[in-house]
This record gives sequence, structure tokens and C-alpha cells, in this order.
Amino acid sequence: MTARVPTSPPLLPDGAYLLSHLDALESEAVHIFREVAGEFESPVILFSGGKDSIVMLHLALKAFAPAAMPFSLLHVDTGHNFPEVLAYRDRTVARHGLRLHVASVQDYIDRGALRERPDGTRNPLQTLPLTEKIQNEKFDAVFGGGRRDEEKARAKERVFSLRDEFSQWDPRRQRPELWNLYNGRHVPGEHVRVFPLANWTELDVWQYIDREGVELPEIYFAHEREVFERNGMWLTAGEWGGPKDGERVEKRIVRYRTVGDMSCTGAVDSDATTQDAVIAEITASRLTERGATRADDRLSEAAMEDRKREGYF
Repeated sequence: MTARVPTSPPLLPDGAYLLSHLDALESEAVHIFREVAGEFESPVILFSGGKDSIVMLHLALKAFAPAAMPFSLLHVDTGHNFPEVLAYRDRTVARHGLRLHVASVQDYIDRGALRERPDGTRNPLQTLPLTEKIQNEKFDAVFGGGRRDEEKARAKERVFSLRDEFSQWDPRRQRPELWNLYNGRHVPGEHVRVFPLANWTELDVWQYIDREGVELPEIYFAHEREVFERNGMWLTAGEWGGPKDGERVEKRIVRYRTVGDMSCTGAVDSDATTQDAVIAEITASRLTERGATRADDRLSEAAMEDRKREGYF
């Protein structure tokens, strides 16, 4: 991942700049990062090693190049993360000399603050480690890679989303954002969640990755993997509780559209081994990546919104 200083776009005959849709999205995100750097004292970027957080980090590095990026990183480690993604996370942190904060779900389970769920998934258990880390480190702005096209609860978010002293989200406290003016006002104890990719789509993200030559973990491309079927999804076997009796493990050629806890993130059948092939596959898809591959969003009709109200992203 290399941060490149933006070059000037071509000029139209009337002197106006001609921006592609990716240039416009990049410009908006860079503006957001610089606004936060100027307005907040202790911002942090949520970085999981997933594609959206990777693009978000790339944009943040680009926003301040050639100077150092003025943000640290935060990862909520469920203990059930994909090894390939954790390896990518650590390589990226070392390459750029960044500071990484880790909030461990396993630590909370070991001391009895959280209890394992019967279904084995730990994604819903991330809220407490996340909110306590924000409070303990006194982060006043937290960047997340959420996009409005992913899920209907995320579609309700503003770019600057206020959280109260308990890190909870109240949709009624959403602030207007006219003419790209962002209101980061908050009192001590509150913080703001910031979504630089809010207006991007999954296709935008992949087209930008292709244009910028951004490196991704290999599981985003088709590969052979041992998986088993549960509730219409291909899950990776692991210590988290799969497979159960009657769930047969088989080798398939799959890839991941999104990356989260292994217990609730499904793979999709795919032969897309290149970025061009992935882009063609997404263009033809009629399901968002979360709708197709995230079991935690299927817990109820309002599963994501309920978690967001409690402090989840």
C-alpha cells in the first residue's frame, strides 16, 4: 500500500476540473480526513484488514502525504479472525510504522465480562471491548469503513455520527450535512463516528483498489478452501464451533466478499482470481456483500440497527 500524492485532474475549456466519479469520491474522503485532523484531538481509524478499512487507510495516508498520517489504528480482535487477514494487518502496520491498538474479545471472555454465545459467533460481542477502548484511550473521533449501500441501518448514518457518553447511537440526534459541512461538536465523554466511505459502493471500492494498485489479503480472490454449508452459506471450519454433526466439510473454489468473524462470514463460490474478474462478478450481483455473506445480519430484521444503538459500528 503506497500513498501517492494526488495529481491534478484535466481541465475543461471553461477552466473547471474534470473529475471521474472515483476522483470525486476520493476528494470527498480526503476532505473528511483533513477536517477530522483539524477539528479533533485524538482520532483513530478502525482497521481490521478488510477491504474497506484498507481503502480507508490508503486514503488517509494519501490525504497527508508526504507527511506522516496523524492517526493511530484500532482493531477489535474477536479471536476468530482469518489468519490471512491478521497477517496482512500486521504487515501493513509494520510497513508504515503505525501504532495499533487491539481490543481483544477473548480477554473479556477470560475474565468473565462476556460470555460465549451458543451459536459460537463473536461479532455481537465486539461492542463492549470497542466502547471501553474508545473511552479508556479517550478517542474523540473514530473512523469506520461503513458504507450506506451495505445495509439499511448504515444507510441512515451521516458522515459524522454522534455517539453519547455510553457510545450509543440515537438516530434522532443525526445532524444535517449540507454542502459538505460537518458538525463535530461534542461534549466530554461523547465522541463522533466518522464514515469517509459512506457514499461509496462495493463496486466503487473495487474499482478504486484496481486503479490505485492496493494490495489485499488473498482470501478476497478465488482459492481452494475447506468449507461446510450452514444456513445457505459456506463457512470455514474452526475452533469456534463448526462444523456440527451432519455438516460435511468439502473443498470448494471460493472467495470472500467481506471479512469478519469466521463464525458468521460466509464465502461465495467464485472463479474470480483477478481484480478485473472480481469487478465483473460484483457488477452482475444483485446482493450486497453483507446480505449475501454475513450471518450476524440475519439474526433479526433490525439486527444491525440494534447493535449500532448499543455502540457497534
